[in-house]
Amino acid sequence: MRPDWIQPLALVLTSCTTGYIAWSGNALALPAAIAFPALWSMARSRRTAGLVSAAYFLAASRGLPQGAVAFYQSDIWPGVMLWLVASSGFVFVHVVLWSRRSFAGKALRYTIAMVLMALPPFGIVGWAHPVTAAGILFPGWGWSGLAAVTAGLAIMTTQYRPAAAITLVGLWLWSAAFWTSPDIGRGWQGVDLQLGNSLGRDTSLARHSDLIATLRLLRRPDTAYILLPESALGFWTPSVERLWRQQLTGGDLSVIAGAAVVDAQGYDNVLVRVSATESEILYRERMPVPGSMWQPWLRLIGKSGGARADFFANPIVSIGGRRVAPLICYEQLIVWPVLQSMLHDPDLIIAVGNDWWTKGTSIVAIQRASTRAWARLFGKPLVMSFNT
Repeated sequence: MRPDWIQPLALVLTSCTTGYIAWSGNALALPAAIAFPALWSMARSRRTAGLVSAAYFLAASRGLPQGAVAFYQSDIWPGVMLWLVASSGFVFVHVVLWSRRSFAGKALRYTIAMVLMALPPFGIVGWAHPVTAAGILFPGWGWSGLAAVTAGLAIMTTQYRPAAAITLVGLWLWSAAFWTSPDIGRGWQGVDLQLGNSLGRDTSLARHSDLIATLRLLRRPDTAYILLPESALGFWTPSVERLWRQQLTGGDLSVIAGAAVVDAQGYDNVLVRVSATESEILYRERMPVPGSMWQPWLRLIGKSGGARADFFANPIVSIGGRRVAPLICYEQLIVWPVLQSMLHDPDLIIAVGNDWWTKGTSIVAIQRASTRAWARLFGKPLVMSFNT
């Protein structure tokens, strides 16, 4: 007779492996996450369901402690605490909704968990969401593909999981054999930078001039729009605007780049479009990184500062007559920003990040993989730009 702890331990270890593989930074590995609902549903107690959920989430977000160390220039323990706190929402939802019920009851409860982890407030830390695999399993299917993978994940919690698993794995293998990356938007060019933590912090006019000179060297003949990473322009001020417009004089190039707009209450993390003739703030980030950027508790204690979260504002913007869905950094790891943008049927997705602090982790690769999966699901061209 096997000890009682064998089955829970096997579930926890398998869940950990699932999270690690699915969120390795390879887009084609994302469908490994389809195993999680089955493992969660096979737990025989609420405690085991919580451990299975924690193992999956912690393995998927394993780069957070090291990234926090680099960002805050601290030892490992604050990063570990942030890692554990971030997992609490995911674990809480899945512990509360776990039930001994079988069949339709568990499927319904897991569907509710998926919805809760996709939308605020729990969706604010809704990383590693299994539905992201829809873009690999059902490329080009759009909303039908999202519905299909949602149904498949729910069925994985029932006695029909073998049939669902065989079907989804078959689709996974087919997709892996014929996978193609999303198209790059015609006339667009994304430029990756390797300027470390100086990007956005070195606000000298010399840095801006060097950046403009680099763009001139890298620009392809057919490029009308160049995309630069988050924070590339630093603080967006009248003097910075004048410099860029002067430097772009005589050409038809438009630059879309990240910047910060600061006021007495805090700041907005934005995307700016600038050309020789005009400039405008295109987009205000809907969900900045909780903790390091978005700090809503400051208002409760009468202090100002931190980035504002616009949540459901500006899901698309207009650039050159095309409808564009922007995603800045953290928004590429969660679900609702991209789905809200897709409701407006954009012509193009643009994704930027300033990820100098992620060195030695898979965070940037995960952002790229997740964004590629969403672009393939909805059949949208994709342009990306990251600083590392």
